[in-house]
Amino acid sequence: MSMNRRTVLQALGGLSIAGFTIRPAYAALPKLEKKDKYKVGFAQTESNNPWRLAQTASMKAEAEKRGWQLVYTDAAGSAAKQVADVRSMIAQKVDVILLAPREEKPLIPAVMEAKKAGIPLLLIDRNVDQSLAKGGEDYVAFIGSDFVKEGLMAAEVLVKAVGGKAKIIELQGTVGSSPANDRMKGFADYIKDHPGMEIIASQSGDFARDKGRQVFETLYQAHPEATALYSHNDEMTMGAIAAMEAAGKVPGKDLIIASIDGTKDATQALIDGKVLVVIECNPKFGPAAFDAIEKYGNGETLETRLVNIDRVFTKENAAEYMPEAY
Repeated sequence: MSMNRRTVLQALGGLSIAGFTIRPAYAALPKLEKKDKYKVGFAQTESNNPWRLAQTASMKAEAEKRGWQLVYTDAAGSAAKQVADVRSMIAQKVDVILLAPREEKPLIPAVMEAKKAGIPLLLIDRNVDQSLAKGGEDYVAFIGSDFVKEGLMAAEVLVKAVGGKAKIIELQGTVGSSPANDRMKGFADYIKDHPGMEIIASQSGDFARDKGRQVFETLYQAHPEATALYSHNDEMTMGAIAAMEAAGKVPGKDLIIASIDGTKDATQALIDGKVLVVIECNPKFGPAAFDAIEKYGNGETLETRLVNIDRVFTKENAAEYMPEAY
């Protein structure tokens, strides 16, 4: 039997699942009292890579600039801990919560509990499952990049560079995360119209450099015919480059590489000719996130999806963008 989202939530409205009560979708979105200074909870997913470190630094710098209190937690790559972190923020009675959800489904309890507690929540850089929680109903807004577009842009540059013919190894991000899901979709949607572009192996490297190196090494040994690499982030890309060079291969020649993020390491690899293209995913969320909180506190209605503008880094412009890389 097919049931829509509202029917499901109404049916489950009185049930406790995984320690939280699912509330009807039509319950009012929490408001935010206008204040000069806010107590903001920021639930970070992990701190094991330059992108996350740059994002956290941006949040802390913006809080200090405005004189707001920042309650910061690091889930260390655990969705369960991140749910617990949000619960702790609720107990501390923060004014508003900024959540960077590690995965789309496991963080639904955190979103719903914040709503139940009357605390506005904004999603930062990653989304949650839209069939279970929606912007403007269950949380205020999503602030982040268009991950589908990032994957599409990476595919577009790669297709042009290889003349529409490549055997591709894909390094996926964290399984179940919105960037991994969407970057995979955007890339696949573009190359489906180019039959010469074939993904011959695809596996998660969990957005981590060493995991990316290990996974790429295994996939490349199994598929030595590969001519291109599409990596969901720069950390995995740098790990893969290390594996290529250890195997005596030349990145940028033996394998053409398309990556996403905009780290200094990957930008330098662009300059060195090891990487074809890096699609930017800017981690400096502090100003945009805190501006959104201030506007919401002023009673303004926010768009439920606030999209960052990401640029395309190539060898031609990499030197220009290097000072802005992180």
